[in-house]
Amino acid sequence: MRKIALFDSTLRDGSQAEGISFTVEDKLKIVHALDSLGIAYIEAGIPGSNPKDVEFFERAKNLQLKHAVLVSFGSTRRRDSLASEDANLKALVASGTPVVSIFGKSWDFHATKILRTTLEENLLMIEDSVRFVVDKGRQVFFDAEHYYDGYRANPEYAMETLRAALRGGASTLVLCETRGGMIPSEVERITKETARAFAGIPLAIHAHDDIGCAAASSLVAVEQGAVQVQGTLLGFGERCGNANLATVAGILGTKLGCDCLCGESLEQLTGTCRAVAEIANVRIPGGLPFIGKSAFAHKGGMHIDGVQKNPLSFEHIDPMQVGNERRLLMSEVAGRAMMLKRIARVAPNLDKDDPVTISLMDELKCLEAEGYQFEGAESSFDLVIRRHLKMYRPYFSLVHYQTIGSSPYADPLSDATHAAVVKVKVNGESAITAAEGEGPVNALDRALRKVLEQFYPTLKRVHLTDYKVRVLDTAGATASKVRVLIESTDGKESWSTIGVSKDIIEASWFALSDSIEYKLIADGIEPSVE
Repeated sequence: MRKIALFDSTLRDGSQAEGISFTVEDKLKIVHALDSLGIAYIEAGIPGSNPKDVEFFERAKNLQLKHAVLVSFGSTRRRDSLASEDANLKALVASGTPVVSIFGKSWDFHATKILRTTLEENLLMIEDSVRFVVDKGRQVFFDAEHYYDGYRANPEYAMETLRAALRGGASTLVLCETRGGMIPSEVERITKETARAFAGIPLAIHAHDDIGCAAASSLVAVEQGAVQVQGTLLGFGERCGNANLATVAGILGTKLGCDCLCGESLEQLTGTCRAVAEIANVRIPGGLPFIGKSAFAHKGGMHIDGVQKNPLSFEHIDPMQVGNERRLLMSEVAGRAMMLKRIARVAPNLDKDDPVTISLMDELKCLEAEGYQFEGAESSFDLVIRRHLKMYRPYFSLVHYQTIGSSPYADPLSDATHAAVVKVKVNGESAITAAEGEGPVNALDRALRKVLEQFYPTLKRVHLTDYKVRVLDTAGATASKVRVLIESTDGKESWSTIGVSKDIIEASWFALSDSIEYKLIADGIEPSVE
């Protein structure tokens, strides 16, 4: 089995994505997650660039990792200076990482117009910088920045920058598609020609995703001899992001038969991606290959029927190979067989011709006519099934709720704009609490979980990750019916619930309360309500 090393830059390139910010604790958690997955190299940041990275690299010295090697990242020395006096290079050595990634310019345009130096001085900057770090006992990966654009403009000079790095002692040459705008066939050609010119030298690919081709470009580079692929696990990074390593790993492992996770199983892929997404506070797009919620979701009746007869009819791999799961979506087009599949999770003894199954199908159609859409909120439909089969016992009953908003809000120093009061009854005992939030729904969500946590402590781990509102009847203007869809998580699993009403707060309440009830049922907790 051919081995391909994955080099993850979530903590460096990923942190340059809009809206992404990591604490030191976040970074340490991500390192452990990536190491457990089997990532070979983790680019941890730029030593000395900010207090957080200073603290991280100091604490990272005590990490005990199974697979991953930490990598520090920095540039070549400044023009017309000595490597031994360069503060950036000194910080790279002081970081203590066994591998250092040094980037230098491989495009003559960048050397002369951006760095404003000569082509000869640029080569010396590369060679001197690499040699300085290698002489300190570190292994150096040379990031040939803008290599593909540089090669297209001036092939000989681009390759001369690689030779300069090798003279300095670089162990791996990283060919960077920095602008992310080159089509894969060009990447393939240039990689092939470079591999021929540098036979026996380990090559890597670092591609950005500005035209959506980073993963494809990475794969053609591997086919042309690259032994390392750089990117970020979830694809986020500067501008449009980097090569999505989850996608790359899925293809390398299931299509090309490569070991890209240091011998670890691809079955960890989806779970690790969800853990990193949780830490980064981002949502994984549903349609993301291999790990997305919709990657193995089926809605059309013919698709569902085919998958149930033989999964190969509509699935390119078994979802379990990458730790994902097959989802058969509930909708009016799904058919009775699909309904039975969902019912079987609650009542396995029913068949598709049972009057109960037929009546549930009728109820589904009625609810969808009212505006419910269960294909994205199967958890709410599970509760519909339980209620229909008289298998439902509520965990709490609502006495009343109230939301209060004002502008400006009472506390100008707070982000809160609303307050909510929720009173419930659990096992005959009344409880009431209040909470503030950024908007009425956020306040209501906080108040509901706060009042129920005293009865059901597992709810402390639950929080919302997404909230969507859809106006169903625009002709009704502000009196229109709305559909609210929320996604919740406990840090390990996620689930979606739905609510419909002409009152947006009430629709939100229905979705929120379903979310709480579903979580408690999933945890196997017995209802406390009499």
